[in-house]
Amino acid sequence: MPVIKILPHQEHCPEGKTFQAPSGTSLCEALLEHDIQIEHACDMSCACTTCHVIVREGFASLNELDETEEDLLDRAWGLEPNSRLSCQAIIGRQDLVVEIPRYTINHARENH
Repeated sequence: MPVIKILPHQEHCPEGKTFQAPSGTSLCEALLEHDIQIEHACDMSCACTTCHVIVREGFASLNELDETEEDLLDRAWGLEPNSRLSCQAIIGRQDLVVEIPRYTINHARENH
């Protein structure tokens, strides 16, 4: 199983976190399963950008972006060439290093 390393994020995981996740799982599902409460306002249906992440290592091992994800990423805060929507990024066989951006475009967050 690939090792997923999440870099420290002020709100979601201040100390950072490392865990294993099975190949074929979406990165968003893996984060949520390991108590990293990343936003996912559209319930992982690829209709928003609140689950945007930046894949610092292992980007090439993820599935390819489709047109819908590419179009949505254009609206994400802090977009970088190695950005993905975690709900659409399917974990491959390589280890990943992931950064959760500091902000999202979600202005109506629940529980905050």
